[in-house]
Amino acid sequence: MGLDYKLVLWNKHKKAYDKIIALGMVLYLVLFIVLTLVFNPETIAETMIIRAFGSLAVIMLHIILVIGPLSRLNPQFLPILYNRRHLGVSMFLAALIHGVFAIIHFHTLGNVNPIYAVFTSNMDYGSLTNFPFQVLGFLALLILFFMASTSHDFFLKNLSPNVWKGLHMLVYVAYALILLHVFLGAFQQETSIFTIGILVLGFIVISSLHLVAAFKESKVDGFRGEKDTGGWLKVCDVHEIPEDRAKIFSVGEKRVAIFKYDGKLSAIHNVCKHQGGPLGEGKIVDGCVTCPWHGYQYLPHNGQSPPPFTEKVATYELRLDNDIIYVNPNAFEEGTEVEPILC
Repeated sequence: MGLDYKLVLWNKHKKAYDKIIALGMVLYLVLFIVLTLVFNPETIAETMIIRAFGSLAVIMLHIILVIGPLSRLNPQFLPILYNRRHLGVSMFLAALIHGVFAIIHFHTLGNVNPIYAVFTSNMDYGSLTNFPFQVLGFLALLILFFMASTSHDFFLKNLSPNVWKGLHMLVYVAYALILLHVFLGAFQQETSIFTIGILVLGFIVISSLHLVAAFKESKVDGFRGEKDTGGWLKVCDVHEIPEDRAKIFSVGEKRVAIFKYDGKLSAIHNVCKHQGGPLGEGKIVDGCVTCPWHGYQYLPHNGQSPPPFTEKVATYELRLDNDIIYVNPNAFEEGTEVEPILC
């Protein structure tokens, strides 16, 4: 969390992460060039650059798309999620180099504007097999540019988290366009079963992880606790919640995280104000509920971020009866202090 906007809010973890990204990209490019020189020594430099950076961008996009579901299934992947935007910007730069060199290589020798030529050099838009695949790649690059240029928290804050998150879901549109771009290109220029096989495998992995993560989430949404005569919802035994951790339950249409800490219990709305992160999957750090996605913090007894920060989430009243936790399904206003119950 930061009080003001900076181009990059550096810390030692981000620096280490970015070094790993840069090193990984360089190693991949070197390996790709070496293998190309060994197996296809006749490849010209422009083609090598186009293929190297294009394949690098595709691989990085696949990694980006599996980070989300992996972090929901295994918290060990959370540090990668924390820095995913840096990976996304790096992926865009690789895609940009691929796109620029492709446009220069294929569309700058004529007397037509190169961008215009991308859309008009092949007008077979009604064909399934000869569709102008470069147009698909260009549209995907525009989406990636939009996402990279609005990735900063300044845009997130001013657009609102919900709008920002919705716009950045366009990454799946970009992914679909890139799949079609590479798939059609592989068939039209060089029929490559290997390339097609890698794309299919990547699609299966991404789809499977998202489905497994969604199934896990559905268990929370499918929770239907018993209500007592006063309308309180029975949720779980107090011993089911680990110390300094939480369990998440669906209370009406909302997800509620019930935290156990310092011999007390408190309940807050599960959704972080920053990017909608699951607060209940985080833990208590220095007395604060800490979002596992980006470290935003809230006091468990009132749902308020510690000063000078101003974020707030709704709070809920709890009751403990013979070690069984009950929650009042009617939420208090965001930032309302609720006396924790002793456990």
